[in-house]
Amino acid sequence: MDVHALGWLALGAVILVMIAIDIVGHVRTPHEPTIGEAARWSVAYIAMALVFGLVVWAVWGGDYGTEYFAGYITEKALSIDNLFVFVIMISSFRVPRRYQQEVLLAGIVIALVLRLVFILAGAALIENFSWVFYFFGAWLLWTAVSQAREGVEDPEDSSATEEYRPSGFVRAVARVVPMTDGFVGGKVVHRHAGRTMITPMMLCIIAIGTADVMFAVDSIPAIYSLTRQPYLVFAANAFSLLGLRQLYFLIDGLLDRLAYLHYGLAAILGFIGLKLIVHALHTNEVPFINGGREVDVVPEPSIQVSLGVIVVAVLVTVVASAVRSRTDSRQVQATTSSTQQDNLDHRQASRTADPAAPAEATSRAQSARSAQ
Repeated sequence: MDVHALGWLALGAVILVMIAIDIVGHVRTPHEPTIGEAARWSVAYIAMALVFGLVVWAVWGGDYGTEYFAGYITEKALSIDNLFVFVIMISSFRVPRRYQQEVLLAGIVIALVLRLVFILAGAALIENFSWVFYFFGAWLLWTAVSQAREGVEDPEDSSATEEYRPSGFVRAVARVVPMTDGFVGGKVVHRHAGRTMITPMMLCIIAIGTADVMFAVDSIPAIYSLTRQPYLVFAANAFSLLGLRQLYFLIDGLLDRLAYLHYGLAAILGFIGLKLIVHALHTNEVPFINGGREVDVVPEPSIQVSLGVIVVAVLVTVVASAVRSRTDSRQVQATTSSTQQDNLDHRQASRTADPAAPAEATSRAQSARSAQ
């Protein structure tokens, strides 16, 4: 894929315009977005990502267009999982609702810069060391197993997932740099009595930015199994991240309804991990594996097959989670109705067991009429 410098400049310009729209139109005037506002902007960002994919398809061909769409869907699914961590972190720092947009946008910008570094480093590794696919594949398989284990945890016992533990870097910053006792509006730095201090807002932004380093460790190898074009890798990451702020406010409070999200991600990451290992075997140069010769016993899935597997996994996850949520809601309603009926039966039984109760009620009614 031959991308002219103008292609990179155009992609960078689109990203900068989107960030500027976020800053000028949303963050500069702190407010809590409504569900309708978040939904409209989420649809707009997804539409822009799809339009970019069609441009790739038209300019560079269907194969590269398919690679981009497969990468974008994978990154979008992983970004939804990242929202669980963002919700916990923002809640732990007790960021006021109206300033959460600013925190998210700053964290996303940091994430974009860090991921660009990861993408370029990954491209250099892949270009010079083909054996790195073994490492990437093994890492994704381990991540898939971890996701599946999270899915089988007891939902009632959420102590492990609802407690945020700041990274060592964040703790070090909090110990070394003076910090205000609370939030000072939307400021990240505040000067008072001759002292310059950071606010909890700054610390939360740092936490979100550094947390994305770990997210990139999973997402970058995953998308490099679908396309080895840094341009498409960065574009898919950028569009999935830039829509994350709106998606946060759209599905905040609804994340618990995606009961099978971890299983869906485990299936996607497991498939991609196996695909990476198969590709590594097809391009094998490791001396102790088949004498350094290629191993082509298992055919490598095409990008079309990969896209189909990813789409099916996402759809099955969403549908199964929706059915689970509806079933749980019905069970809660049934339990509530049963409890209310039991209370009513108990009250009726109490009246029946006390023969004097009806007479006392009649006497009180007659006294009330006489008083009138």
